[in-house]
This record gives sequence, C-alpha cells and structure tokens, in this order.
Amino acid sequence: MTEPQKNTDARLDSGRAFLKRCLCAFPDLTALLVFFPLLAAGLALDLWSKKAVFEWLRHRQHSAQSVSIIKGVLQLVATENAGAAFGIAQGQRLWLIAVSALALIVVFVVFLLSGTERKLVHAALGLFAAGVCGNLYDRLFNNGLVRDFVDVVYWPGKHWPTFNIADSMLCIGVGLMIISTFPTGRFAQRHARQHK
Repeated sequence: MTEPQKNTDARLDSGRAFLKRCLCAFPDLTALLVFFPLLAAGLALDLWSKKAVFEWLRHRQHSAQSVSIIKGVLQLVATENAGAAFGIAQGQRLWLIAVSALALIVVFVVFLLSGTERKLVHAALGLFAAGVCGNLYDRLFNNGLVRDFVDVVYWPGKHWPTFNIADSMLCIGVGLMIISTFPTGRFAQRHARQHK
C-alpha cells in the first residue's frame, strides 16, 4: 500500500471514530422518550388548565373571582401577570420573550449534550422546557400576560405569589436537576476507590 493511501485510510478511521464518539454522546431513544413526551404532555396540561380554570371562573353563576379549594389555604383565582416570577420585570414583554427563547435553546443544547445515562436530567429538562413553553405561549399570544390561577396562603393573611402549572413544572425541573447533582452510591464508591 502506498503512503498517501495509508494516510487517507488513517484519516477515514480517525473520522469514523470521532463520529462514533459524537453519536454515542447524544441522547438515546429512551432519553428521547422521556424528554419529548414530558415536554408535550406538560405543555398541553398547562395550556388546558389555564383555559379551563379561566373559563370556569368567568362563567360562574355568582361571578366570584375566586373559588376556595381548601378553606384558608388554597383557592383558584384568575390573575394575569405582566412579569416573571414574583412580579420581576413587569411590563417588559420583549425582554421576557427573549429570555424564554434563550432558555429554551439552552435546555435543548443541554439535553443534546447530556448523554444517554442521565434519565433524571432528561426528565428535569423536559419539565423545564414544558414550563418555559407554557409561559412563553401566554407572552406571545395573550398580550404579554401570563395566566396564573393557583393562590396559596402559607401563613394567615400571607399569600404566595399566584402561579400556574408551568411555574410548578419549572420548580420541579429545577429540583430534579439539583437532585441529579447529588452523588449516587456507585459514583461515591468509584470516587472513594480512586482516592485510596
């Protein structure tokens, strides 16, 4: 075999090995079946719940703007928020849309680079993407106002800021991401063996 042919074969083998390593790093079918169904189901649940609760409250006979679910603790109310969590960035619709779009891009990139063995991370990212999409939908198609309806009293006379299903999914997603950073039993054992 001639020298140029050897160099070409070596480059092809090197390219194939690199491509194989890259493809192995991407999420597998199981990861896709965790992430995308959670994204779709979470988004559907959020949009349906907002529509259902707002219509139900609007069409009640005695026109009450709130309905008690657990007296003194939990009620449903129809509120619209022009800002982000806790009323941050009130009225800055374009900025909030840009931040949401950037967050979605980051979620998808992290998902693509998360590998195949991190199912908890895939679930967290799916919930996070669903939450971002749910509130982004309102910012785009509800005059920049996010529909919130869950009102919780955490202390007599003290209300947590009203929230929705999308906000809940965002919080659960962040919680799962934090939990996923805790070392597992196998990781801790491997780490201990390496330092002996």
